[in-house]
Amino acid sequence: MTQSHAKKPGTAIVTGASSGIGKVYAERLAARGYDLVLVARRQDRLQRIAAELQQRFPVNAEALAADLSTPDGIRTVSERLSKDAAVSLLVNNAGFSTLKPLTQTPDDTIERMIALNITALTALSKAALVAFKDRDAGTLVNIGSGAGFSPYPGIPVYGSTKAYVFLFTQSLQHEVAGTPVKVQLVLPGAVISEGWEVAGGGDLDPLPESIVMTTEDCVDAALSGLDQGETVTAPSLHDASVLSDHVALSATLLQAMFDAKPAERYGLTR
Repeated sequence: MTQSHAKKPGTAIVTGASSGIGKVYAERLAARGYDLVLVARRQDRLQRIAAELQQRFPVNAEALAADLSTPDGIRTVSERLSKDAAVSLLVNNAGFSTLKPLTQTPDDTIERMIALNITALTALSKAALVAFKDRDAGTLVNIGSGAGFSPYPGIPVYGSTKAYVFLFTQSLQHEVAGTPVKVQLVLPGAVISEGWEVAGGGDLDPLPESIVMTTEDCVDAALSGLDQGETVTAPSLHDASVLSDHVALSATLLQAMFDAKPAERYGLTR
């Protein structure tokens, strides 16, 4: 059976699709037969990418310009998720960072980063899960970051937004447990991407080549993890037990944090 006659897997919406991880996701998903809705702010660039994908693969590709740091942009994509029954996959990839301490980061940059990295991802995740649960099918992929595990100099806001994505997406996985809906959390390390340069806050040049992964390798590993049924995929983490131990210890810590009595080290025991 040729690809053109095979049953298509549906439509994938990819946010932040004009460059970096999002653009590679679009290419890889087109190769898998997905029709595409490409979301980013730059309509002209999206249209070029969509046209190129339609030339290379037997799929439909649509450019949907939306600024997801604004309520109108979020509404545009949420409505598409809700109304288009063909949508079977959402890749929540849109986001950016800046390499500056908090005191040197402009207020509007902070506001837009939180709006894009947290508010938009949260709202689109909800829209996707409502739609997918109603259709008894669908996959949500949220792109987090290895930077969300521990404070890292120069990215106080970005790292914190990705810590949110880490906890939030795991919560969603509990919500969909026992349903046909899938939720994958992807945790890249340092990856070649324009997302570090959008805010004018520096780039990845100072980092050693040994720790900066290509965008293609990152996305290919993430899709392989999805195929294998991973709920959390960390493309550059070689010892997966480190992550599973972290999750287990976090659950133990959560339980230990709740006790009616103050800890003995505070000397308040009566």
